[in-house]
Amino acid sequence: MTELTLALQSVGEGGASEEILPLIYHDLRRQAGAQMAAEPAGQTLQPTALVHEAWLRIVAGKRQRWENRAHFFGAAAEAMRRILIENARRKLRLKRGAGHARVNIEDVELAEATPEEKILLIDEAMERLREEDPERAQIVLLKFYGGFSNKEVAASLGMAERSVERHWAYAKAWLFEGIRERR
Repeated sequence: MTELTLALQSVGEGGASEEILPLIYHDLRRQAGAQMAAEPAGQTLQPTALVHEAWLRIVAGKRQRWENRAHFFGAAAEAMRRILIENARRKLRLKRGAGHARVNIEDVELAEATPEEKILLIDEAMERLREEDPERAQIVLLKFYGGFSNKEVAASLGMAERSVERHWAYAKAWLFEGIRERR
């Protein structure tokens, strides 16, 4: 086993989580950067803040046993995804009424969905995919939210790289169709 795997497993057994942060910070920062690159312009959350918030969520409060690097980084990708969804919901909540004056509906021109609404549409489609096909949802999570390459996803999930490519293509089409139906 690698030094990182041993350190991750020791955290689950009561070891100090502070010891592994230097070992994984660069990878977490890369993962957060990949997620933030997929976000719409004007995002107020920075990759460093996303890493720190995700770190607090995945190691604080509960004793989690990490089987290996892939298990940990999958959990980190999920934590980052949830943080971005919560941020989008907060922005929409503020946008939809925080003390704004009422306007006559006939005077309003309809616009396309905001970036926050798009994020929530993606999240809804992702949850439906997770219910229908958890394996493909895991691939989307690792690739889209985790910034993993096909090779890294294949190694993490113990499958052939070509299978990852096929599942990724199917999941993208499925998500696109699911989002298009909701709009």
